[in-house]
Amino acid sequence: MTAFSLGTFGFPEVHADGRPIKLALRKGLALLIYLAEAKGAVAREIVATLLWPETDRETGLARLRRLLHRIELTLGQQVFETDRISLRWSPAVALQVDAHFFESACDRGDFDEACQTYRGDFLAGFSPEGCPEFDDWAFFRREALRGRLMHALERLVQDKTAAGDYFAATAHATRLAELDPLSEVYGRHLIRSLLLAGDRSAAERHHAALTRRLRDELGVTPEAETAALMSPAAAHSVPATRYVKGAGVHLAYQTYGSGPLDILVMPGFVSHVERAWEHPASRTFLASLTKLGRLIVFDRRGIGLSDRVGSAPDIDVTAEDIGTVLRAADARRVVLFGASECGPACIKFAVDEPRLVAGLILFGALAKGCWSQDYPHALRASQYDAWSKHLIAQWGGPVGIETFAPSLAGDPQARAWWAGLLRAASSPGGISAVLEAFRDADVRQLLPQIAMPTLVLHRRDDKAVRIAAGRDVASRIKGAQFVELDGNDHWFFAGDQQPVLDAIRGFTEALPRR
Repeated sequence: MTAFSLGTFGFPEVHADGRPIKLALRKGLALLIYLAEAKGAVAREIVATLLWPETDRETGLARLRRLLHRIELTLGQQVFETDRISLRWSPAVALQVDAHFFESACDRGDFDEACQTYRGDFLAGFSPEGCPEFDDWAFFRREALRGRLMHALERLVQDKTAAGDYFAATAHATRLAELDPLSEVYGRHLIRSLLLAGDRSAAERHHAALTRRLRDELGVTPEAETAALMSPAAAHSVPATRYVKGAGVHLAYQTYGSGPLDILVMPGFVSHVERAWEHPASRTFLASLTKLGRLIVFDRRGIGLSDRVGSAPDIDVTAEDIGTVLRAADARRVVLFGASECGPACIKFAVDEPRLVAGLILFGALAKGCWSQDYPHALRASQYDAWSKHLIAQWGGPVGIETFAPSLAGDPQARAWWAGLLRAASSPGGISAVLEAFRDADVRQLLPQIAMPTLVLHRRDDKAVRIAAGRDVASRIKGAQFVELDGNDHWFFAGDQQPVLDAIRGFTEALPRR
């Protein structure tokens, strides 16, 4: 039996026993790739509609039969397993797909192998004529793989830098910067790697080029951290992202500052421990918390710099990840700060591990993901799904910023930062599973069990989560303090952040000393 391989990175290619096969059928290539990605049987009608959307059912099915015959004539053997209603790659065929090899390498942490396999974007430059649904499918698959590549490259930059292999770190950082030229985080990775490698002149050139791009494309100047990179000691003063393995995955986390109190911050459905410091308002807020104690931030599994996984991080799993990170950070007297969708996971951990939690702060949070007759404070499931679908369709751009942070929606730098954070933190398919899991979440039964001091903060005109949801949470927690804030931003660092910080400071200073 001939061994076939499909090259999907770049323009698609077919090889048989290592020899290239010229398949002059664009829809034939599309069919081979679509079936390989499906990893199972696909209904004939689905394939016919995908490839010939303009034709009626019978015509589409007839064209599909002819296409199958022509493909097998070209390949020189029977490669499909078919019946009256479905078709698939034959299980008897030895088939290799570079995209699957890439994902497998990422899953086992072999990021060097993964990045060598990724030689171009998925199906770059390829489109079967008149197949818009196939093009949409390819787009989302391309974005998912590209997101995993960026994650792998970031891991390599960190690993190579930690090992002292600065030239390898520079090569990976160069590739990262090419993928997202407007990212100051990626630009700083490259400049820092060049400085560590001893190539200051190249670092100066890239610093100047990044400054020009930010000015010309976004109309902004570099952040202070970027501007300060060229100081002699800058390359050696970078806070480290560390990793801890728990329940089979590696979690990325950082700690900042010191003090008898630890503050764990979980910002919402998407995060990135390094990009969180890229926006000035976010950095100012986080830095302000370090005046109250040691700050701990982390990316839950599947998000940001933590390992990508095949399932959504639900509340139970995220609560388990909180414990893993707190143990790695040797945390003792902890205040949990759970914003928005991360509020339920903090609630779960506070109930499960009350001895570790000195206090609980919930910001813009809600106890249930969608509407029910006894919970009118959230979107109905159909509304939530429509919102989620819109978010996913626009992923990679600054989607949702008008709702999450109206005060920043007109700021080009903020829009570029948010778009870059989304791309780096997850893929459209990955975040779809996360949002679906939150839609079905419900922690109302846990709220009466919370035994530690609790502060619930909510902005009065929050456009993402109604203030009634915050009031409901506070009413179900014995002794909870509810603070209603002015403003309409959902992000805690957007808008006027001083009242938020003042409320947190007052709460932490009043906590019992242990």
